[in-house]
Amino acid sequence: MPDTRQYEESNTTNTGDRLFLTASVIGIAAISFGLGAFVVLAEVPPYQSLKNAWRAGTALWEQRTKYTDVERLDFWSPARTDEVGVTIHDQDKAQAGLTLYSSGDGPHAVLIDMDGNIVHEWRMPFSAIHDETSPIPNPQKDEFMHWHTAKMAPDGNLIVQYTAAGDTPYGYGMAKIDRNSKPIWKYLGTAHHDFSIADDGRVYALTQEFRFNTYPNRKQLRPPRLDDFAVILSPDGKEIKRVSILDALIKSNYANMVDFAPYFANEDILHTNTIQLIDDKTAANFAYGKAGDVVLSFRDLGIIAVLDMDAEKITWATRGPWLGQHDPDVLPNGDILLFDNQGQFADPDAGFSRILQIDPQTNAITWQYKGNADQKFDSNIRADQQRLPNGNTLITESSGGRLLEVTDSGEIVWEFHNPIRRDDPDNPGKKLVPVVSQAERISDARADLFRTTAPASNTGTSNAGEAQ
Repeated sequence: MPDTRQYEESNTTNTGDRLFLTASVIGIAAISFGLGAFVVLAEVPPYQSLKNAWRAGTALWEQRTKYTDVERLDFWSPARTDEVGVTIHDQDKAQAGLTLYSSGDGPHAVLIDMDGNIVHEWRMPFSAIHDETSPIPNPQKDEFMHWHTAKMAPDGNLIVQYTAAGDTPYGYGMAKIDRNSKPIWKYLGTAHHDFSIADDGRVYALTQEFRFNTYPNRKQLRPPRLDDFAVILSPDGKEIKRVSILDALIKSNYANMVDFAPYFANEDILHTNTIQLIDDKTAANFAYGKAGDVVLSFRDLGIIAVLDMDAEKITWATRGPWLGQHDPDVLPNGDILLFDNQGQFADPDAGFSRILQIDPQTNAITWQYKGNADQKFDSNIRADQQRLPNGNTLITESSGGRLLEVTDSGEIVWEFHNPIRRDDPDNPGKKLVPVVSQAERISDARADLFRTTAPASNTGTSNAGEAQ
């Protein structure tokens, strides 16, 4: 009969070894977890390296899992109506001109006449200008970007800003392009959201980058932060000035306003979404800024501010009855016109957005537009507005994919719905519409440069205007 004692002893030894090894691994993991937790909670070295690695890994995971389908980007919203193109046009009351808008379905912009006919269209993907000088080494696919802002320069050429989904920084840069969508210059300095064009051709823009500095007694401003900068570009797109907006706020008399930044702000403390140049015309009656200063909007803090680009200091700032605001414009009479994205609580059936005209000396509302149950007005993010020469206001309701022009009494005298549609992958039978980030009515001499060209096609029949 074979002797099984040696086998049993060997088996017992192997089992003991495995248990010891398992217990050791668990013990080491527990100790590592405990040390890691202590390092993070106590913020002792190498706390910052662990935090940076964790955030980088989380961001990469989100990019690979959440940003896989174009239709699921926040560049698209549920379509509220089947209507497309121009649905209202009162020729006697509307401001004549051409309307330029950019759409969330890709890096392109469209110029339409008052009947919605396409007069001109520009398209240029980011891949056409990206090179090794860009701080974005591996940009998103072109279909995951759009022109957040497109504005017509005094010479009739277009200046555009690229925004990407699922990446940080999400501002990819700017370019000036001609009528044939060929680049005249490019600026790859992570420009985002908005820019302003001076009469002399200089461009005032916003850029962003991660910073690792700290500020005394303000622990919520912990690194890494996605900080904003105001930059000035020469007429040929070269950076000639750069100002840290957070530094300018911290060293100003309004530094305490940053204390409203929550500790859970996800490191995008200011989220600056507007930069408007104050020129001689708007400075004449504006009490809080001079020509050459810029007006800024800090969305997440609810702050509107003026930055002196020469002194590199915030010289005025205020908060008011708005929430998540965009596009504060200084008007010739010294008031500020802005899009209040989420501050209309009185009548939810009318939508949560409104346009406010504010007297900055008192914060009193001197004019406003809001929706009603029949004409809901609601854009929780993005959007802008423009005071027109005839006194009307052109409004970009981004989330609705809609443009509307209203009179001083609130009458809608022109309305346009983005005609692009796609199927909603999460709601069979429903449609999505791409957001309209911004728009402007062009009623000066620049419009004459395009009126000599026959309309490219009608928004109801062209490829750009097809209801897909």
